[in-house]
Amino acid sequence: MKNVHRSLNNRVFAGVIGGIADHFDWNANIARLIFVLLAITPMFPGLIAYLILWMIMGDPE
Repeated sequence: MKNVHRSLNNRVFAGVIGGIADHFDWNANIARLIFVLLAITPMFPGLIAYLILWMIMGDPE
């Protein structure tokens, strides 16, 4: 199983969602849309989750 890395090609801000989408072979735009929808719900702290993923995910290859 390959490691999750931030995307070098599918990036809008830091490549976190693009890296997750590449890892699971998802469409990056749909993954971003799902993340934004989850981020605006009160039960999912989207910005905090994004920042934590940005710090723990590896650099783009």
